[in-house]
Order: sequence, then structure tokens, then C-alpha cells
Amino acid sequence: MNAQAKVLVVDDEAVVRACYLRILASRQCQVREVGNGPDALQLMDSQAFDVVLLDQKMPGMDGMELLRSIKARWPATEVIMITGYPALESAKEAVLLGAYDYLAKPVGPDEVFHAANNAMAHKRWGLQQGTA
Repeated sequence: MNAQAKVLVVDDEAVVRACYLRILASRQCQVREVGNGPDALQLMDSQAFDVVLLDQKMPGMDGMELLRSIKARWPATEVIMITGYPALESAKEAVLLGAYDYLAKPVGPDEVFHAANNAMAHKRWGLQQGTA
């Protein structure tokens, strides 16, 4: 991944956001973070993101609802759903809604970076193929 990759971290836990931000910023990504779905949508209205790291369980607008909105409005944005409550049904739902990947917390630094990097590579491939 390079400095051109724009990543948004959406999680209601500040410590999780800070951890992901530190991991990705150290790998030369442009990273922003917000604590809820409405703030994510507001930020995405004003700035494009290549990849969104998205917590599944958040108060108010949950991750699945936000995933639906993101894919409806910005279909080329790759979304990685991250959850502390992994379940086969929610993984299926996330993929059907357009998530690129589904990770179970806790996720290590390498796993966060590799998931975001792979999502960015997938997006670039889609753009080259004219499908994104």
C-alpha cells in the first residue's frame, strides 16, 4: 500500500481506532477515524476513501446498516467488516452486502495491514478492469 491509499476506520471504541490508525499510518496510508455510522457518512460525503475498516456492533447505526449505505452510495469503496462477535450468518450477510472481507477481533497489526492492503489491491484491479 502507498500514501495514495485512503482508509477510514469506523469503530465506537477509541482505543481500537487509535490502534488501527497507528498501524496503517506507519505503513504510509492516509487514515481518518470516526466513532459512529452517521459521522462516517458525513465524512465520506466530503472525502473519498478507498477502504473502510468497519466495526459490526456499534450503538445507533450498526456496521451492517452502514455497510449497506456505503455500498449503495460508493460501490467502489472496499469495506472490511471487523467484529468481536463473529458468526457464520453475519459473515454471510456482510459478504452478500458487498464487504470485501470479514475479520474476527482481536486482529493483530499484520492482519489489519494485510486485509487493508489486499482490499486496496482488489480495488485497483477492479478499476483497471473497468468493473469498479
